[in-house]
Amino acid sequence: MHDRDLAELYGVTTGNLNKEVARNTRRFPEDFMYRLNKEESDNLIFQFGTSSWSGRRAAPNAFTEQGIAMLSSDLKSDRTAQVNIQIIKTFTRLRQILASNAELRTKIEEMNGHIQPIYKILGQLLTEEQKARPRIGFRVDTD
Repeated sequence: MHDRDLAELYGVTTGNLNKEVARNTRRFPEDFMYRLNKEESDNLIFQFGTSSWSGRRAAPNAFTEQGIAMLSSDLKSDRTAQVNIQIIKTFTRLRQILASNAELRTKIEEMNGHIQPIYKILGQLLTEEQKARPRIGFRVDTD
């Protein structure tokens, strides 16, 4: 899960969540949390329609199930504990579903392979400069 989504669920700002993580870097090894690379971050911007000139300046952090569990020990509140319980239950259920249905797992992996090139192409199309178009409508002469 991304830091912004977790911060919203926990009722804190993304900045405060990331400050807490920065204060406790030893608790978040790469298999618990990682920063999205440029391509992943750009893809995220494209998927959610976030403009590239506003909002956050740094790439988001992504947390694994273990990282989310570790956050609960750093962010101490009743809400954090309740949210973490639900998130962990969801991860556990998803793992059970995927483990019991190998065909579904294979199809999801195949779809991901087909979808990524589409996002890449659409992202390129959106970033290309558009040609200036002539204005439509009436023009009033000021002479």
